[in-house]
Amino acid sequence: MKKYFQSVFTILLAAAGVFGQDVAPRPSPTPPVDSDVVKISTNLIQIDVSVTDVKGKVITDLKPEEIEIFENGQKQKITNFSFISSVRTTIEKHTAADKADKNAVPVPPTILRPEQIRRTIALVVDDLSLSFESAYQTRRALKKFVDEQMQDGDLVAIVRTGAGIGALQQFTSDKRILYAAIERVKWNPAGSGGISAFALIEPTPLENQKAAGGAVSDEDLQDEKNRTNAFNDFQGSVFATGTLGALKYVIGGMSELPGRKSIILFSDGFRLTERSENGFSGSGRVIDYLTQLIDVASRSSVVIYTIDPRGLQYTGPTAADQIGPSPDAVQKAISDRSDQLFETQSGLSYLARETGGFDIKNNNDISGGVRKILDDQSYYLVAYEPNPETFDPAKRKFNKLEVKVTRANAKVRTRSGFINFASRKTEAAAPIKQTPAGQLAQALTSPFAVNSISLRLNALFGNDAKIGSFVRSLLHIDASGLKFVDQPDGSKKAEFIVLAASFGDNGQPVDQLGRSYVLTVRGETYKKVMTDGFVYQFSFPVKKPGAYQYRVAIRDAATARIGAASQFVEVPNVKKNNLTLSSIVLESLTEEQWKQMSNGTPVSTDPMNDSALRRIKVGTVLRYGFEVFGARMDGSSKTNLLKRVRVFRDGKLILDGRSSPVGTDGQKDLQRIKESGAISIGEKMNPGDYILQIIITDTLASAKKQIATQFVQFEVVE
Repeated sequence: MKKYFQSVFTILLAAAGVFGQDVAPRPSPTPPVDSDVVKISTNLIQIDVSVTDVKGKVITDLKPEEIEIFENGQKQKITNFSFISSVRTTIEKHTAADKADKNAVPVPPTILRPEQIRRTIALVVDDLSLSFESAYQTRRALKKFVDEQMQDGDLVAIVRTGAGIGALQQFTSDKRILYAAIERVKWNPAGSGGISAFALIEPTPLENQKAAGGAVSDEDLQDEKNRTNAFNDFQGSVFATGTLGALKYVIGGMSELPGRKSIILFSDGFRLTERSENGFSGSGRVIDYLTQLIDVASRSSVVIYTIDPRGLQYTGPTAADQIGPSPDAVQKAISDRSDQLFETQSGLSYLARETGGFDIKNNNDISGGVRKILDDQSYYLVAYEPNPETFDPAKRKFNKLEVKVTRANAKVRTRSGFINFASRKTEAAAPIKQTPAGQLAQALTSPFAVNSISLRLNALFGNDAKIGSFVRSLLHIDASGLKFVDQPDGSKKAEFIVLAASFGDNGQPVDQLGRSYVLTVRGETYKKVMTDGFVYQFSFPVKKPGAYQYRVAIRDAATARIGAASQFVEVPNVKKNNLTLSSIVLESLTEEQWKQMSNGTPVSTDPMNDSALRRIKVGTVLRYGFEVFGARMDGSSKTNLLKRVRVFRDGKLILDGRSSPVGTDGQKDLQRIKESGAISIGEKMNPGDYILQIIITDTLASAKKQIATQFVQFEVVE
């Protein structure tokens, strides 16, 4: 067992990057049948249509003859008609005892494959506009969504418009990441939102001057007001375009994901128009940016819903306002605030309506609004063949779409139309050519998958007495994504660049590295690398506990193909001496190797490769190893730890092992106890994704600090 410790834990404590061998990459999954929701091409227009009754409930039994599509006022012949349902079960089911017991062992998150994704939802928090009160209400609604409203197959991201990419801005089904992201949703004092929905009413400098008897005319006061309004509108438009830019970025990444996608925007709103210093209102940068954003959303199959977390607002004067005693001053204050509320809500309503969604406003039940939006995810997929004139840029730049339903009391929503693609293509600026470093940087910071080169990342947390906490990342690279060039000496050479970084939950990079490599192989080694791939590893120290995102991107120099991978890691505070576990490392052994090792015979294994890919064959033995930190000791300097092993598949518990003692014989550092074990991958274990969970109980610790758990996902193959 001592030799096993040395082989397994070397991958956590090794300092140098190495290459290794690994098994064949997994095949690409088959996408769902509804992967393309919106299609806009010269031979097909396909759109998503929502139909509800007078109570807002989705109508599921509509017939093709009950729906009509009009393009630019002309009725079209429907060539395809189908209903896509979003009804699913909740993602996790807890018993009443689990909910009551705060110390219950957590269930590991289910790992979603692409073909299992049914809904993709981006919860975008516009902290560039939210007031302090709105940020609080939004955070409550997000928490309730994750607690109660997430469903099986949901892929969710929580994105803050005023934040960097960060560790938490990613699409995931892991509730740990979403809860951590919610904790970062706070009032942004750098944005345009104040403490409450409306700024306090205070006299302006000229009003104070006039009250003091100064020579100030009504025209002077109006000019001052116009200048203030113009400045506020300009400032608001800057924040609004920042919000819309963040939305466009999210939509761009969601366009590559399957199915109908939804964005729920929590925002205190924005104006569609801007007022000039002369007092006139007109369209400005916001409406121009909105037009482009709406078209991108339509072509990317993204529906945008908006929620105003201000709720039902009182627009009258309050005790904190400084308003003159005249009735006209009071009425003016009420009118100004009503106008502000209406105009900022108009921007949210317009964005939602034009992309096929709806807005929630003047409603204090924000979670109820989220629930109404989630109920709206079922839709009809309707297609028709367009007239050739549809794409004639000389006749029209925008094609208006209108959908009607003949059933009584039915309400229909869909996209307003689309910009003429031919016209858009002609007017578009030439694409910006990025440098290789720029391409890698973009892939590294994007929350969306880039998989021209197949990668699989496993980031492992560990702690050492000398160097402290660290995370060692093992990256399996599918060599078939690289181009090997024949060399004069008969060898084959591939060149690639690796860029890796860790991001904290504040959106800033903590550590990073960038290196170029030349891989030269020949003969059988080349065949093995092409078949098995290889492993690249890197390590970053962790000076501060918290949530981190570890990301790595690789670029093939010959083909410019890029791959990227990422993993979320919660690094605990080991210095507090609370019970904590390291990440779990794996070994895959044949039954013969297992017998030899049990008899004390040395066996050659490669836990680095096994931990990187985490793929185990049926009929073999899966060995695991980890470290326990912060165990309590009794008066005789002995620990009393119990280990329990659980295995899950698709969120269901399929193996619940008995508790067994953790032995410490021969171990000198009882603050870093090494432990291992094994499970047999029997013939009855069907191929698929599994989760191995380790539970350690310290009977010497207080009741609230007795349990620590860690898990690792692995795949069983034939």
